[in-house]
Amino acid sequence: MSKPNVHQKTILNLLSDAKADFLIPDYQRPYAWNQDQCQTLWDDLVNFTIPGGNHEKFDSKKDEYFLGSIVAFQENEKHEIIDGQQRLTTFMLILRAFHKDFENRQDNNGINIRQNIEKCIWKYDEFENPLKDELKITSEVAGDDDKDEFLSILKNGNAPKEYKSQYAENFRFFENKIQEMRNYNSANNQYIVTRLLKNCAVLFVEAETQDSALRIFSTLNDRGLPLADADIFKSKFYKLYSDKNQKNDFIEDWKKLEAVTDEIFHPSQGTPMDELFTKYMYFLRAKNGTTGSTTESLRNFFRGEKQDFPYFKNEKAMDDLSDLAIFWKKIYSQNESFGDEILRKLFILRYSPNTMWENIVSVWFLQNRDSNDEIDLGAFSHFLSKITNFILGYSLINPGVNQLRTPIFKEMSEIVKNTNFTPTFENHLLDENSLRTTFDNFDFNNMKNITKSFLVWFAFSNENQQLLSLKEPLQIEHIFAKKRAEINGISDKNLIESIGNKIILESSINIKASDFEFDVKKDFYLGKKRRGSSKEPSRIAEIIELTNLDKFDENEIIERKSQIIDNFIKKLKSENLLK
Repeated sequence: MSKPNVHQKTILNLLSDAKADFLIPDYQRPYAWNQDQCQTLWDDLVNFTIPGGNHEKFDSKKDEYFLGSIVAFQENEKHEIIDGQQRLTTFMLILRAFHKDFENRQDNNGINIRQNIEKCIWKYDEFENPLKDELKITSEVAGDDDKDEFLSILKNGNAPKEYKSQYAENFRFFENKIQEMRNYNSANNQYIVTRLLKNCAVLFVEAETQDSALRIFSTLNDRGLPLADADIFKSKFYKLYSDKNQKNDFIEDWKKLEAVTDEIFHPSQGTPMDELFTKYMYFLRAKNGTTGSTTESLRNFFRGEKQDFPYFKNEKAMDDLSDLAIFWKKIYSQNESFGDEILRKLFILRYSPNTMWENIVSVWFLQNRDSNDEIDLGAFSHFLSKITNFILGYSLINPGVNQLRTPIFKEMSEIVKNTNFTPTFENHLLDENSLRTTFDNFDFNNMKNITKSFLVWFAFSNENQQLLSLKEPLQIEHIFAKKRAEINGISDKNLIESIGNKIILESSINIKASDFEFDVKKDFYLGKKRRGSSKEPSRIAEIIELTNLDKFDENEIIERKSQIIDNFIKKLKSENLLK
């Protein structure tokens, strides 16, 4: 990999360079610095340049203030900013405000300061005259309707009252601070701006490619999120729709899409929009006939072999993404149009040991939706049953999401070939004896996702179990309390952590009931009044049925464990998932 050019540069050296031509690209986020951040910057500058309120205490040869890093790469003779665009934008605003303050000064200091600022804001002709219509920075940020105000402020040095952007607010803020300083001590401004230019430095990192710049940013940045893959993809869409004179419509559609994904996806890595693109990627992989278990990074996949982002060259991708987002919103909002049976199955899958189920469900939906984005609910219900039981059984024997990729990817490729196809997993059918042996010896630790997966599955195997809200936090309850095992004694301590002794329970009830004897627990399960307070009974049907027992001890634990595995094996047989 090529090495980036890394230089510490003063603001003057960075911006006055004849080759300095900065572009804030369309995939960047809109300018967002507020006045609190501007106040902090101003205070830091004043304290640094006029230490203790006395400009004579400053050592211009030694004193230096570091303002952070700027990461860029060169594209078409412009420095495309990857990191530091918010900071760089603010520097330009504060310099333009100072230029306005020194615009009419005719003394040597005033003229020198004005000329130095002009070298930072405008390009120059061959006679060293500033070209007031050619700025050294421009912005193409998609969705930033205010960027024209930014460019106008830099060119004209004015932010009229009708300008309501953050650019205008911050420019007016710096104007006021400069005026306040002039009223306090007219000499101070020349020291502040000169020392800002010559003694304040940034680390300028220039990479050769966009990818290497993004990697550097991810390493250096500790103040916020690096640019997401979806930000890059947005820029490709933006160019597509701009060419069709539909960029405003696209910006609105993208904002709506972001709002939906922010509401429903909460990934541990990346952004909600990245999560949507990931689901879409698996559909495209399947359409391409790709079944290998190794997956490319999201950006590399969508970039394509020719690095031309082939999937973003027409409107289909945006339409697919919108349809997919709406589909997942219906799932997570438990939309009644699915019907109770499907919603119950989706609830179980929500507690799947990993998220691979979401990818195959996305593939099935995109392949089988009709022109109105509707699906055959009967076929969908059958599909959900099949993948649920396979994923649980396969994950028990082969823990880890990577193990599940091989059979799931194979079935994804079959789904896109046939309408309403239900996976068979014929090359990965499960063995009953292996399942029973694994189940008997498996450590169903509460920290393992699959423990709750099986408990939710078993709870919803009860025909009396009603649909629960996805917002209802469920915890794992030891029916026979661990502390009671120590007090009352139990012959086989391993039974306490057996899956036969565990059940899902609403968190509010679990907290109350956790360490009590079974007779006391039953009252909490039923919501009976205790200690002056009463609660709603548990909505877990199996819990309510347990309260009919006089006791719950070793025998019940063993029997319930056998019941769980027997029911699961029976279900696998009915789905033709056993050898």
